[in-house]
Amino acid sequence: MKIGIDARSILNPEKGDAIGVGHYTYQLIRHLLKNDSENEYVIFFDFRVREKDVKKFARPNVTIKFYPFSDYRKYLPGAYGEILGTAILQKEKLDVLHSMSATNRIPMGYTGKTIVTFHDMAMFNVPQCLSTVKRTRNKAVSRMMAHKADKIIAVSNSLQEDLQKFLNISNEKVSVIYPGLDERFFQIPEVDSAKIISKYDISKKYILFLGTLEPSKNISRLLDAFSRFKNQQKQKNGGRFDYQLVLAGKRGWLSQEYQQMIRDLGLVKDVIFTGYVIGDELVPLFRKAEFFVMPSLYEGFGMTVLEAFATETPAIISRVASLPELAGEAAHFVNPMDTAELAQALTLFAGDESLRGQYKSKGLAQAKKFNWDKAALETLEVYKSLK
Repeated sequence: MKIGIDARSILNPEKGDAIGVGHYTYQLIRHLLKNDSENEYVIFFDFRVREKDVKKFARPNVTIKFYPFSDYRKYLPGAYGEILGTAILQKEKLDVLHSMSATNRIPMGYTGKTIVTFHDMAMFNVPQCLSTVKRTRNKAVSRMMAHKADKIIAVSNSLQEDLQKFLNISNEKVSVIYPGLDERFFQIPEVDSAKIISKYDISKKYILFLGTLEPSKNISRLLDAFSRFKNQQKQKNGGRFDYQLVLAGKRGWLSQEYQQMIRDLGLVKDVIFTGYVIGDELVPLFRKAEFFVMPSLYEGFGMTVLEAFATETPAIISRVASLPELAGEAAHFVNPMDTAELAQALTLFAGDESLRGQYKSKGLAQAKKFNWDKAALETLEVYKSLK
């Protein structure tokens, strides 16, 4: 088979917000090539990517292609982009084309067989958590790609249910394939953990959140719950408070509100914003945390939960969407709308080392179930089904 993969979500200067999709794309391609030397692959990158950056994908059965027409989009009407995009894809005579995200459009004029991976349906589930422009665009493109695709890969059963509910896509068209987990999260970090902690001015025991700081992650209620937790701890410990909340991740839509909120709540010295955390720093940041918290209003998958599990970091997470499916019995669940319940969970974990230890072992066992080789082989079977 000749398999085309749209890899524009990685190594792309204009796709800085596609961190999760970019990671999925990179790992899936890497493991497809590791496990499959028989089929031919054509990998499409954005024209801005440097050739030296794509050398890691070089194999005898791999052809690297760039989208040269991207540079002209600002000068040409949208229809020309469709025509040129269709032409470059049709020229390759692919047996199947895989788009790694529903928001990366396949030209409507392209007539070859297509597969689209869906990562979330936030625009339908929590529309209030996206800007009007982003919500409208994502809904339109997702509908278009879902009905154009010959097959859909959903990253969770919850997402498959949403595809049927919101887009009327039959289950027969959808294959649920769980992403894997990067093996580095199981390993003891080589970098000096103390230097990482010092870099971010962490001076106490800390509770870790990791993700883009945006409304869907429920940061406002987390800050409110942390404030309640602080007051409870001070009453219990004679005015002493031994914790910090570390919010790790890049700032997203409406994140400027969180700075004002921590001032209003008197948490300026208690909350740390790290910004985007580079890969080598993630594992030590997880491992040194007392526990992890993710009170999201919605998750299509929830990779950071698995990362916490793999680093033996006990986790408090929302009982919503894909998260119960993903975590099994390995996390403590809360209602993300109930700030008091979240505050109680923080107090419970802070005061019970034995409980944290139980979740550490459960989480590690759960994380080991998610494997990129398995994901790649299952994806390959979807490709073959369209042959």
